[in-house]
Amino acid sequence: MTSWDIKPQGVQGQLKTVGTHAGELEKALNALITAMSEAAQAAGTAVPGSASGMTPQGPLAPGAAPAPGQAFLASQKAMGPVAAALGEYLSKRKPEFKSMAERIEACILGAVKATNEYLEGDLDQAKAAQDAARAVNLEVLREQPGGKK
Repeated sequence: MTSWDIKPQGVQGQLKTVGTHAGELEKALNALITAMSEAAQAAGTAVPGSASGMTPQGPLAPGAAPAPGQAFLASQKAMGPVAAALGEYLSKRKPEFKSMAERIEACILGAVKATNEYLEGDLDQAKAAQDAARAVNLEVLREQPGGKK
């Protein structure tokens, strides 16, 4: 049978490294989202000069009164094709970004749990060995002249 040689301090060091990289990934994703949002705002609209005065309609904020003929609609900023494409891209990628974070978290928690179980197994084996040694010592003492039988 092969033996295991897990060093908890080594596992802890590796998990620290993974945590650092996970933090860097989070920062990079947040920067990506910020940059794409800024790019979408800077891209403008499909309306020449973005000064037509006409804006698309959207849902009203709670408590706001709709204009006549615009039941439950309020104006929003106009959105051009570039902004729409960037928004669509982020919408499609959001599940992948979330999945990356969940997989990293699962890996870290799994490694911690496995290491803890390994240490718990070591303690159980040590206890069993000590109990067996006590039993042998008691048996040896009983067999000594004058020992209890």
